Amino acid sequence: MAIVISNIKTTPVLVPFRHPPVTASGAIGELPLVLLDVETDVGLTGHAYLFVFLKSMLKPTMSCVAAIEELVRGMNADPEQVDPLLRQQLRLLDTHGILGQVLAGLDMALWDIRAKSEELSLAKVLGDPKEYVKAYNSCGLWLEKGDPEKLADQAQELLAEGDFSAVKLRLGYETFKEDLAAVRSVKRSCGDAIDLMSDFNQGLDCKEALSRCQALDGEGLYWIEEPVRYDDYHGSSAVAAAVDTPIQTGENLLNPLEFQKALKAKAADFYMLDVQRIAGVSGWRAAVTLPEAESIPVSTHLFPEISIHLMATTNNADWLEYVDWASPIIREPTVASGGKVQVPTTVGNGIQWNDEAVARYQVE
Repeated sequence: MAIVISNIKTTPVLVPFRHPPVTASGAIGELPLVLLDVETDVGLTGHAYLFVFLKSMLKPTMSCVAAIEELVRGMNADPEQVDPLLRQQLRLLDTHGILGQVLAGLDMALWDIRAKSEELSLAKVLGDPKEYVKAYNSCGLWLEKGDPEKLADQAQELLAEGDFSAVKLRLGYETFKEDLAAVRSVKRSCGDAIDLMSDFNQGLDCKEALSRCQALDGEGLYWIEEPVRYDDYHGSSAVAAAVDTPIQTGENLLNPLEFQKALKAKAADFYMLDVQRIAGVSGWRAAVTLPEAESIPVSTHLFPEISIHLMATTNNADWLEYVDWASPIIREPTVASGGKVQVPTTVGNGIQWNDEAVARYQVE
């Protein structure tokens, strides 16, 4: 019996950060999320959320959801039918930006419904899942002006939170001297047994990226992430070819086709995918099965609640990026222990709202 989409409910919230992000490309003071509840005629509801970066983007995102709802109301709730049909109908529009995010969020919620209809976890629906996925703590170590020893202290706190063996440090200070001081301070504090990832958040031009990244060789970084604009595949490729430390990119790739372009350009050594940008669960599945991607380590960007299911069923899975950003509004948030996250076995994708917190953080 077909399950039919009957309604999509949206709820805008502003959630406080424990450690507000400050990167070379800008700062974010609060976490603006649009919560999605896709309702069906059989009483099953699929849950997902969209991260829209700016409070001012909450209303246009909800308006876009309302426009998509007009198209999908009464449609079979099968994500393998809905996503390709919508993308065909919307081919003459730009399906990046807000529209692309909304399509991805709908896809995530529909896969939740699929899993619930089969009374299985999302990971089990997607394949034969691993029991655990290794994770690094990405909740802090933002750009910190002044004493780099503050970063060293915070690194110890982040590692202790889930007995992590890896953390991520943001770079892209005004001078390389400051970048180097931050790296050495955290490395000295953590020791060689800890993996230290770094991220320039697209903050450098190619010339400066080559200079800084080559100078960081030998500092023991696990990877250097997005030293240049994410869509400058050839610039990123030049950096990757000239630098010994692995270059990581991918969180901003907008669909599997863009991922394929980056792979063919050899834009990086490692790739991380963002389930909201890569076109949802369906987009992730299409991306990681590209022939060029089969032997390349794939990690995640944000959305650990759904990403854990995807990583559990991805053969070349590397690291889960652990963030607790949405944890305050989720009833049973993702947690790490022993530097790993256990793959959920509960039915669906595991997202249920903490109604009291949602009401507290909801905005008009």
